[in-house]
Amino acid sequence: MTRIHAAGAALWRETAAGVEVAVTHRPRYDDWSLPKGKVDPGEPLPETAVREIAEETGYRAVLGRLLPAAHYEVSTEDGGRRPKTVTYYSAEAVSGEFAANEEVDELRWLPPAQARELLSYPHDRTVLDAFTELPARTRTVLLVRHAKAGKRGKWDGPDELRPLTASGLHQARCLAAWLPPFAPARLYAAPRVRCVQTLEPLAARLPLAITEEWLLAEEGFWPDPDAGVRRFLAITAGQGVAVVSSQGGVIPELVQRLAVKAGLPLTEFPSRKGSIWILTFDADPAAPTLLAADYCESPLPPLR
Repeated sequence: MTRIHAAGAALWRETAAGVEVAVTHRPRYDDWSLPKGKVDPGEPLPETAVREIAEETGYRAVLGRLLPAAHYEVSTEDGGRRPKTVTYYSAEAVSGEFAANEEVDELRWLPPAQARELLSYPHDRTVLDAFTELPARTRTVLLVRHAKAGKRGKWDGPDELRPLTASGLHQARCLAAWLPPFAPARLYAAPRVRCVQTLEPLAARLPLAITEEWLLAEEGFWPDPDAGVRRFLAITAGQGVAVVSSQGGVIPELVQRLAVKAGLPLTEFPSRKGSIWILTFDADPAAPTLLAADYCESPLPPLR
């Protein structure tokens, strides 16, 4: 049976009294929930989350780390049941104002403990509990493995000039739709054609320049991995969300070193082409520490 996919968020804001979370009332169900909604055809999950937040609450949001997904069944018009998965993110409300609409007739901004009491469903409370485990205000770096570029052995030229295949260019375009809800402000790539090309559609869409980073290429990283980690942390400490495109020979080691340094119990470090690590760091600009690392497969499968 076809699964229904949806996306939503723990939508938060900072006030003088502390962090508040948005809880919405849906008159159709007479329930209180976190904002969420179904994916439109061809829509990336992060885009679904920010669209649904805007439609239900009136707020423009910037996404952060992944929160636990909810899996349950819903009733269908023919009396059957269908499985549903809702992907949740932490999301900061950066502008906007609520107005009652067809889906939501009331919104309450509440401290997390009060919001938890109001929520109607256990899975929403699980999402909120995970949100409160870390500070709301964090730093995000999106670490991207370059898209498909064919096999090294079938490329006659210098490896640094090996370009993306047609499938890889498709993945790069998908990334350009998947990443903007995180509000990227800076783009970095290993000085390899395939790494730069992976970010070019995103750079054109935003628009932003791409800075090349030798220490995040395999040949630059492995002679001195500590230097590569220091450079990555320096990028992390900059202003705004950074997107970094690197290689499969760098990303697992880099994420593992960051996790070990922070004491995070990660045991697997996948890095498929076109995939993304959402890396969440604390807000300390002097010495960013990794707080969470969420792995996401390539936004859409490559073309055959």
